[in-house]
Amino acid sequence: MLCSFAVVLAQAGNGDVLKDIQKFQDDLNGEYKDPAKSPLKGEQLTNFKGIHFFPANLNYVVQATFVRTPAEKTFKMPTSGAKTPEYVKYGQVTFTLFGKQYKLGVYQSLDLAKTKEYNDYLVILFKDQTSGKETYGGGRYIDLTIPTGNTITINFNKAYHPYCAYAEGYNCPIPPAENYLPVRVEAGVRF
Repeated sequence: MLCSFAVVLAQAGNGDVLKDIQKFQDDLNGEYKDPAKSPLKGEQLTNFKGIHFFPANLNYVVQATFVRTPAEKTFKMPTSGAKTPEYVKYGQVTFTLFGKQYKLGVYQSLDLAKTKEYNDYLVILFKDQTSGKETYGGGRYIDLTIPTGNTITINFNKAYHPYCAYAEGYNCPIPPAENYLPVRVEAGVRF
């Protein structure tokens, strides 16, 4: 399987992919700076200088094979807090990163699926060998939407920490054991 950045570049061009990554970073920083949206409060918000990111790297934009897993049962997703929201494993993605093949489960929040704005929202919750070192030990997330076919682009440059990495009092989903990548993913948000 080819790394999708070649496919993405052929379709959108280097500049467009890099602009999309920059927009993601700007939007995330904007959210954290905005007192109405930020998980940060008090001095944390006042002293907020911006989120740190690994340098954008097109090798972490991969084309994945997407397989729908319709027979999965709903389950209570473990979180960092007391609440355990209902999720379902919606599918599985298989991709190649630096010459090795990996698989990750893709999940859907049943609460979000009931809303018009997020009814096609999926998430990859994952840990990798940077977790607990350069990145949050509780893992990182990548937002996706339900694909129309059997492929999906995963841009690890858009991996972000849950609110729990920065503030207490949140119930952040914990990545399932199957979503541990035995490789360093030096893309997206970092400390």
